[in-house]
Amino acid sequence: MYSKEDRERILADLGASGLTDAAFSRMPGNPSRQCLREWRRQAEAGELDVPERRVPGRCEHGRHARYPEATRREALRLRAKGMGWAGIARRLGIASGDIVASWARAAERAKMGTEEAGPMEKKDVKSLAREELEARVAEAELENAVLRELMRDPKAGDPESLSNRRKAELGEKLRRGSGRSLAEITAFLKMPKSTYEYNRRRNAERAERDEEVARRARKAFEGSGRTYGYRRVRAALLVGADGGEAMAVSELEVRRAMREGNMAARRTRKRLEYSSYAGEPDERPANAPLQKDGAHGFHAARPDELVVTDVAEFKAGGAKVYLSPVVDCFDGMPAAWSISLRPDSELCDSSLLAYLGTLPEGHPPVVGHSDGGCQYRARSWKRICEEGGIVRSMSRKGCCPDNARAEGFFGSLKEEFYHGRDWSATPPARFMEELDGFMRWYRDGRLKGFREEGRMVYDTITGRRRRLGYAV
Repeated sequence: MYSKEDRERILADLGASGLTDAAFSRMPGNPSRQCLREWRRQAEAGELDVPERRVPGRCEHGRHARYPEATRREALRLRAKGMGWAGIARRLGIASGDIVASWARAAERAKMGTEEAGPMEKKDVKSLAREELEARVAEAELENAVLRELMRDPKAGDPESLSNRRKAELGEKLRRGSGRSLAEITAFLKMPKSTYEYNRRRNAERAERDEEVARRARKAFEGSGRTYGYRRVRAALLVGADGGEAMAVSELEVRRAMREGNMAARRTRKRLEYSSYAGEPDERPANAPLQKDGAHGFHAARPDELVVTDVAEFKAGGAKVYLSPVVDCFDGMPAAWSISLRPDSELCDSSLLAYLGTLPEGHPPVVGHSDGGCQYRARSWKRICEEGGIVRSMSRKGCCPDNARAEGFFGSLKEEFYHGRDWSATPPARFMEELDGFMRWYRDGRLKGFREEGRMVYDTITGRRRRLGYAV
């Protein structure tokens, strides 16, 4: 229990200290903040008579007047005893703790410059002018360092126009490069220390995330055989197809990671010279995908409703390799394929027979569309179609858009697998193995974008069929 005299004495000590209630209460032997607040209320009500104590060195001058030398000496003495800048400023009536800090730095420089430096009151006007000049030089050097950093970024403008995130990033570069203190940098950038520290932590967290996104994007990109663009790389991260956990990532993050990591999908375009046209031995069947308005309807409402086929030529190891796939227009799935060194009827017939082997007994008729190549006008092809329930459809002469779905499949295949790689030293047998492996990955492992309920969904072809309840 504090007596009336004790309360008056403690309040007088508090006023003379210049400390806040919280700082004063933390000193050993002092009462709590709640007690100080209640006693101050009693003093304001006239219940306590608090004597005014004169604080040594306290400044009572006008707003723009020069600080007395006694105030400077007392500030340095209190600092030597361990009092903080802000506490000294409050106790002595100084505008801010930064002023006290500048006095301390000036005194330290004077002490280092000569062993015979006298006390502060013996400094003449010339020495004070030199200190002011040194302070201006230091500020100019800091400004010069900031401008040098800004010149490295063509998008940066005036320091005051930068966002807090960019200011914190710039400040960290200056701290590492010039050794400037945090107080000097935040003062020059006109940025509170708390804001600086918050943005510095956010920048560090962002750098860690960018590194993680770049690592996983690289893994997904390389796992696709360097064929994925940013959309499918992002889709791979969203579903965890790269082998990691599903990761929420924006398109901007993925594009930045791929740009900085020099990850660009192969997009070399090269026309192949192979042609299977061999005249008009008979009448062509109807062109089922061709519509009255001249457009083409290569869409199917369900699997095994409309398929397209064609032959593509590849060069490897001094030989030519030929691929004949059967592509389902429902989702672009290569339902079956054959690979051979000869583009004959056996190549095309075998791929069609392999496709028929995937159909259940009693299946509805399937429209099988092709170009006018000789393989698709051979007797064996017609017989297989008739026995297997395939309704033949054929493009018009010399009209590639009539078989655009097959051409589009070959375009993706050649961009992602064939072009941009040197196959000249690859034996044909090895090339055929790699091509077969890519076709399986295209069907079972490659992410593809599907439009579902007005939005783009990325999934593998077989995975989507399972999700929709279709047999694979």
